[in-house]
Amino acid sequence: MALPKIMGILNVTPDSFSDGGQFDSAAAACSQAAALVASGAEIIDVGGESTRPFAEPVTEQEELQRVIPAIHAIRSSYSVPISIDTTKAEVARQALLAGADMINDISALQKDPGMLALVQKTSVPVIIMHMQGTPGDMQLQPQYGNVVTDILNFFKKRLAWLADNGVDVRRIILDPGIGFGKTLQHNLSLLKHLSEFKILGCPLLLGHSRKRFIGDITGLEVMDRDLPTAVVAALTSSAVDIVRVHNVAAIKSALQMVSAMEQAV
Repeated sequence: MALPKIMGILNVTPDSFSDGGQFDSAAAACSQAAALVASGAEIIDVGGESTRPFAEPVTEQEELQRVIPAIHAIRSSYSVPISIDTTKAEVARQALLAGADMINDISALQKDPGMLALVQKTSVPVIIMHMQGTPGDMQLQPQYGNVVTDILNFFKKRLAWLADNGVDVRRIILDPGIGFGKTLQHNLSLLKHLSEFKILGCPLLLGHSRKRFIGDITGLEVMDRDLPTAVVAALTSSAVDIVRVHNVAAIKSALQMVSAMEQAV
């Protein structure tokens, strides 16, 4: 069984829910990228706008000022693939020019009309995520008929739309959006049924690290949620292709145990 690639989260923001303000300079970002790579990260996901519940949006210029120096600094020292976590086409465009290798758009290319044109002009992998609402209102009252079926249908429509617009859907990576417009039970249902998304034929990304649903279950504060984050990564490792996390070392160890057990006779 192929284990998921580990994507290390690098938030160059002052207000992200877990590590806001820790890496919001180019030097600090590069140092953290080095630590993530040393711990086993195979992709670095750089984000300059917090998408936590009730987060305030930032301007394009502010986001560019945060992410572009960080990407330049990382690329000048490391060959690790870099993902740009943004919903803004211009931020994504400049990030790719600075050395990023893939786009991670939590709006599934719905927020900025220019994102489709950029995707059409490039050949990089693109992550599209499901979110009910926006970061500002997504957790007010999320509702679904059946959360798994509804999100499957959402992705089917987005993939068809991309194909109709000339995008090779083999470039697309799907993220069901744990914590983005979902209740505790919605998140648990998605985790339990992740394998059902494989029917769509695209790689699957799981972004559950340190999120609120873990705290709801365990009572743990944000920075104490790495153990249950690793447990979820291990339990879902057969269904996902990329796992996006803060504590890379913990997830690396968990996946090493999964691999050893899978190989045992």
